[in-house]
Amino acid sequence: MKAIRKISIVGAGAMGAAYAAMFIEAAGFSVSFVARGKRFERLKNQALTVNSRLYNVPVVHPDKISEPADLVLVAIKHHHLAGAVDDIAALAGRHTTILSVMNGLESEAIIGAACGMDKLVYAIAVGIDAVRENQRFTYANPGKIVFGPIGNDSQGPQLDRIEEALNRAGIPNEVPVDMIRAMWWKFMVNVGINQASAVLRAPYGVFQSSPDAQALIRSLMEEVVNLAEKAGVDLARKDIDEWDRIMANLSPTGKTSMLQDVEAGRKTEVEIFSGKVVALGNRYLIPTPVNETMQRIIKVIESRSGD
Repeated sequence: MKAIRKISIVGAGAMGAAYAAMFIEAAGFSVSFVARGKRFERLKNQALTVNSRLYNVPVVHPDKISEPADLVLVAIKHHHLAGAVDDIAALAGRHTTILSVMNGLESEAIIGAACGMDKLVYAIAVGIDAVRENQRFTYANPGKIVFGPIGNDSQGPQLDRIEEALNRAGIPNEVPVDMIRAMWWKFMVNVGINQASAVLRAPYGVFQSSPDAQALIRSLMEEVVNLAEKAGVDLARKDIDEWDRIMANLSPTGKTSMLQDVEAGRKTEVEIFSGKVVALGNRYLIPTPVNETMQRIIKVIESRSGD
């Protein structure tokens, strides 16, 4: 299978912009954003600034795609996915690989239903601290993309070409032994740091220094660990410590995606964080009082965003 050259990015937020810049900085990639409607018009008339450097990234309308992408990188919010699956499908050809770095546990199944599961490689983004302020983007830590198949799926050639492309772009990456466990670990992290940062309006620095903020994260994450055991996922309380080590190396001024959404008055992804925890708690008959409370608080914050 040929090397990845043409990369289409669905989602021009902080993470999508950061990855676009990383690929453009490397040799041999053709990078574009894909958008329609008002988003297409905005991106078409706006230069991309990442870490104070200007990038001219082409913007392609999904109805005018001339040839499939080698790699489709999906970096949108969950509530935008239903409206984007047809656009993602339009980018996919016989040899296209789709990599979703979206939050939550559901995006691959939704994309796969529209594009074919054979094109999907499961992935999570860990430790990237990209921030958007107005239309300027910054990141201090590129983090790591963890990717791989689920179970015994044979995706050797796809994994090799993804690894080669990420290495060429200087993006740290890893193929874990257990991808489901990796996805649940990232879910646990999001349930903790994203939600706690949103309600406290706090950047990473607060969680690096405040024992009370750290305790809030841990109480949210522990409920995910309790659910993982019932779901047959190998996740334990010691895995929370792994996040502590990663967080210690993040920029103190960096902000989670949910905090950025709250500050901008945008809809959050609370449904796939505490909403998912509460739903799983109901299914497995396991109490999730911390996440139930968090869900209510964030919904109130969302309802007051226009005040």
